[in-house]
Amino acid sequence: MKKFFQEFKDFAMRGNVMDLAVGVIVGGAFSSITTSLINDVLMPLIGIFVSEASFADLSVTLGSAVITYGNFIQAVINFLIMAFVVFCMVKAINRLSRKKEASPPPPPPEPSSEEKLLTEIRDLLRAQQK
Repeated sequence: MKKFFQEFKDFAMRGNVMDLAVGVIVGGAFSSITTSLINDVLMPLIGIFVSEASFADLSVTLGSAVITYGNFIQAVINFLIMAFVVFCMVKAINRLSRKKEASPPPPPPEPSSEEKLLTEIRDLLRAQQK
């Protein structure tokens, strides 16, 4: 049981978990901005073309059931905008990571004078053994 809690602690303290938490918080804020853009800007403009005061008011009544397909369309548009933004972000991150991987590694550091001297001694000892 102690090992289980230690593994959980190691998992929770990794940097990825904190990045994920920040991503969820920022994503929630971005979601509310996107929802406002859809509900308060785009849908009223589209509502003008469908002759409704609000796009969300579009509905069909079947018996006692009211199907508000305008809300569904708003949710689909909201999803498409969010998916497009996430796609663009992932594409940009992948492009940056490819550039980072493609850059050549830095050259090895110049050996110190002590290392050079030791290399010369090694080479002389090898030459004497032959």
